[in-house]
Amino acid sequence: MLDIKFLRENPDAVKENIKKKFQDEKLPLVDEVIKLDLEYRESKTKGDALRGDRNRISKEIGMFMGKGLKDEAESAKAKVKEINEELEALEVKEQELAAEIKKRMMVIPNIIGKDVPIGKDDSENVELEKFGEPVVPDYEIPYHVDIMESFDGIDLDSARKTSGNGFYYLSGDIARLHSAILSYARDFMIDRGFTYYVPPFMIRSDVVTGVMSFAEMENMMYKIEGEDLYLIGTSEHSMIGKFIDSIIPEAELPKALTSYSPCFRKEVGAHGIEERGVYRIHQFEKQEMVVVCKPEESDEWYDKLWNNTVDFFRSLDIPVRTLECCSGDLADLKVKSLDVEAWSPRQKKYFEVGSCSNLGDAQARRLGIRIKGKDGNYFAHTLNNTVVAPPRMLIAYLENNLNEDGTVRIPEPLRMYMGGKSLIEKKSK
Repeated sequence: MLDIKFLRENPDAVKENIKKKFQDEKLPLVDEVIKLDLEYRESKTKGDALRGDRNRISKEIGMFMGKGLKDEAESAKAKVKEINEELEALEVKEQELAAEIKKRMMVIPNIIGKDVPIGKDDSENVELEKFGEPVVPDYEIPYHVDIMESFDGIDLDSARKTSGNGFYYLSGDIARLHSAILSYARDFMIDRGFTYYVPPFMIRSDVVTGVMSFAEMENMMYKIEGEDLYLIGTSEHSMIGKFIDSIIPEAELPKALTSYSPCFRKEVGAHGIEERGVYRIHQFEKQEMVVVCKPEESDEWYDKLWNNTVDFFRSLDIPVRTLECCSGDLADLKVKSLDVEAWSPRQKKYFEVGSCSNLGDAQARRLGIRIKGKDGNYFAHTLNNTVVAPPRMLIAYLENNLNEDGTVRIPEPLRMYMGGKSLIEKKSK
């Protein structure tokens, strides 16, 4: 959420930012906020004047009573009552105006970074850099579900019976590999100085609206019926929410956290849920990075975060590339965002496996996350990034480590989590 003072003083800049995000339908909101804000401030000014009058007249009542001027005292009391009634009406009006202002401010997008490329959607995202050599072997790479099924490692049919499309059973070496990747990701981030967390997997509505836009909430979150609780779509939601309404001393920053959680998503939208596959699903697990820092440090942390993901995938010898998200592909709270994509030998292209975002002070304003500085309190900056999210990451892993004979290589970093194995082999019938 933008600072209303910034909007008040820079309405043209806010409108230009809306145009860069191709959300012209939101342009009227800026003028509406300015009009409502003016009414709100005029009401506050009038209220302050009335309170001053009330204080002055209240003092006069005592003076009149002391002098035995009962009629004057009663007249003054009547005036105070009249002022109180007017103030009560003004306070109701101020609450209504504040609610209308917030309603509009919550959907006006954050100011994007100066270096963000302008484009309508993800088709106009810009490739930045490739890491590792993408290889297409001279033997066929099967569909990822077929690879998993060759090890008796996945059961989609049973999951459809218990839960519907978008769910899965993993078993045997594939399930163990899934857990091994998450365990390695946890230790990888701990070794880089991040504090490990397992957060709550449900959060209240005030946290949901603090960490994401209404459009994201509608398309992602599952609501618990009869409770003010939502299943998290990523542990970022709980981890940022951890700091709601807090004032953090500067000396305690930055907060560099890594968290594990299951994630639950409706996946409403154009992509939908796959009938057969584990790329876009309702339930998965993820290791996340979250940083709370001073504003002047957020750009540096942004680069550190996405580099962590690149380094993680390269440690498993998976080629990746980075894409700068264009203006139209940014969620409303984001200042800038970068996707990490892994190489798919089967498809001969890259696909998304992680996303790094700098949200500036947008989440901090919504949630009241402030920093205690020498010259007063100010809002923190928040960032998040995916370390790894299997089972999607399993697609890249299996395709890039599949041997011609159908076995799968286990890179050195994962072997300690796989009982020392260097290879996943098909069980003899």
